Amino acid sequence: MSLFDFMTVEIAMDLGTANTLIIYEGKVVVDSPSIVAKDIRSGKIIAVGKEANLMQGKTHENIKTIRPLKDGVIADFDASEKMINWFIKNIPELKKNFFTPALRMVVCIPSGITEVEMRAVKESCERVNGKEVFLIHEPMAAAIGIGLDVMQPQGHIIVDIGGGTTEIAVIALGGIICDKSIKIAGDVFTNDILYFMRTHHNLYIGDATAEQIKIDVGAAIEELDSPPDDLLVRGRDLLTGKPKEVKITSREIAKALDKSILRIEDAIMVTLSLTPPELAADIYNTGLYLAGGGAMLRGLDQRISRKTDLPVYIAEDPLRAVVRGTGIVLKDIPKYKRVLIS
Repeated sequence: MSLFDFMTVEIAMDLGTANTLIIYEGKVVVDSPSIVAKDIRSGKIIAVGKEANLMQGKTHENIKTIRPLKDGVIADFDASEKMINWFIKNIPELKKNFFTPALRMVVCIPSGITEVEMRAVKESCERVNGKEVFLIHEPMAAAIGIGLDVMQPQGHIIVDIGGGTTEIAVIALGGIICDKSIKIAGDVFTNDILYFMRTHHNLYIGDATAEQIKIDVGAAIEELDSPPDDLLVRGRDLLTGKPKEVKITSREIAKALDKSILRIEDAIMVTLSLTPPELAADIYNTGLYLAGGGAMLRGLDQRISRKTDLPVYIAEDPLRAVVRGTGIVLKDIPKYKRVLIS
């Protein structure tokens, strides 16, 4: 065991558009929104994560909230680096260290990412003292996190609906056979809700309120077995300018999200049509697996099942499936060497 190994800290990171999760020593130590608040005058980052999220939509001209990742990739290099650095420094166990340890990191990336975008992720990690940085595709990490044996000669189809992208992949023998990455995911659902509230209720709401509507009454189908209670939503009336309150049902939100979910369904059908016949036979038996925050949308599994004629399973704790898989890979890098991107 070299001195380098002794001084190295191993972390697994799911650097997501909406949330960043970090695993250290088998535990999720960071689960925070991927957002920073910046002081425009000094250029300094004044808040990161949950604290910055509370400021969203409530800032004055000298403070700006930034989401450094867009569609699953780094859009603001400087802000993303500062955000990663802040998250790592605030891992409780690492706070006790007097020096910044060298890091061995496994980070997940969307499957539709370009070489340039991949390099941006790697460089961001290297600049926060990442001495060894391994990358893994999100659907592969999700499959491992769900508990599938990805090394076997058996086909599985994974649909990971995150904040910025939906990743659909057919996996076998430690590799992705065919995949599709589309920029229709949680953020687009939020925008659909904003648009629906403006056009159907003349109500102007912020992103945080739309996100809350999605969580509380979000649905993919209108006829739910046990629909959630109606939700009272407050915002600004577009006609009078006065604050106002309206009641929203899950049926309305299902209508608002219909077109976006249709595009996800189409992408799944395209991926299935590209699947080799032997793997298609496996998928008929194993079914389709849903992961990511979008998997929690009420009735989505039923809707996809109706479209594909496949059994659909939602991962246990879908929000953390990707980071769990990344953590499993981190524990046994030699075993999962084939699934990592060098």
